[in-house]
Amino acid sequence: MSHPLFEAFSPAAGGRLQIMDDEGRIIHPEWMPALADEQAVEALRRMLYVRTADAMAVSYQRQGRMYTYPPNYGQEAISVAVGMVMRDEDWLAPAYRELGAWLAKGARMKDIFLYFGGHEQGCHLPEAKNMLPWSVPIASQLLHAAGIGYALKYQGKPGAAFTFFGEGGTSQGDFHEALNFAGVWRAPVVFVCQNNQYAISCHLSKQTAAPSIAVKALGYGIAGIQVDGNDFFAVYAAAAAAAEHARAGNGPVLIEAVTYRLGAHTTSDDPGRYRSSEEEARWAEREPVKRLRAHLADRGLWRAEDEEALVAQYRKDIDVQFLAQENEPYPLEDVFVHHYAEMPDDLKHQLVAYQKFENWKESHR
Repeated sequence: MSHPLFEAFSPAAGGRLQIMDDEGRIIHPEWMPALADEQAVEALRRMLYVRTADAMAVSYQRQGRMYTYPPNYGQEAISVAVGMVMRDEDWLAPAYRELGAWLAKGARMKDIFLYFGGHEQGCHLPEAKNMLPWSVPIASQLLHAAGIGYALKYQGKPGAAFTFFGEGGTSQGDFHEALNFAGVWRAPVVFVCQNNQYAISCHLSKQTAAPSIAVKALGYGIAGIQVDGNDFFAVYAAAAAAAEHARAGNGPVLIEAVTYRLGAHTTSDDPGRYRSSEEEARWAEREPVKRLRAHLADRGLWRAEDEEALVAQYRKDIDVQFLAQENEPYPLEDVFVHHYAEMPDDLKHQLVAYQKFENWKESHR
């Protein structure tokens, strides 16, 4: 049986779930998720941690201490809300812009910095339970999630598979194949589309002629819903409903979270070349941290001075983890051994030559 939320906000009717307005006021209390005050405060703490880590990661990259990085700025509510819904037995097949969900699954900032620092160890995630390494190829992780969901159902195991992607990923064949297979198999998969309006410089209007991403769920016979992706409560309510629906054996769910990437696509991108400052300013008024902060402050649950101290504490923690990554030894062999199942002779020769070069450098210091 479909969840009441999916009936009330059917993509066919063009509805969008919104619970909190741009000023943090609750405008649809009937859909408010059952969250304790402590959980709402924890959500803001997590969103602030993600935002702080993002800003510091960009700074490290600009200093030449880390490679290209994809910021989460402006999208923090989505990954934090989904992360708070996921359980240990659930699986996560990530993309590359849902930092809050990675941390919720147990990934450490050190792991994340290792990955974006070019270390193979950054894919190992020793403390993250049931989480695949992040996937940069667009939408390939959706097929992995569909397969994991089918395996959970086939083996009679509890849990669901969660996966993230951007609206640009819906133009890939992997998107259609994954939703089709998951729908046919009635696999417990929650597909989370972070519709941030731009796939690098390509606007949503050039990705699809459909009125929404969520409406595509109807073509695969699965549940779908569009939500305000900058409204933490709306995303949490939709994710909780999707998880309940999937875990109960009712099949997959497609969530379209409408948001806006306030930062660059990556640190190699200049968004000023394809969008206006006026557009950015309009969306900045609707950003998720501002809205949840206003809601909690209005209820006496948040103070500016407490936030300042908290962010300072976060900065220290993140810097310690970055320094630990920076001092991590990088095995020379990793440059050569991970290209093929068995290293071919030409790479073996290159490895030997490079080892000789390194030895020569060491002897001439």
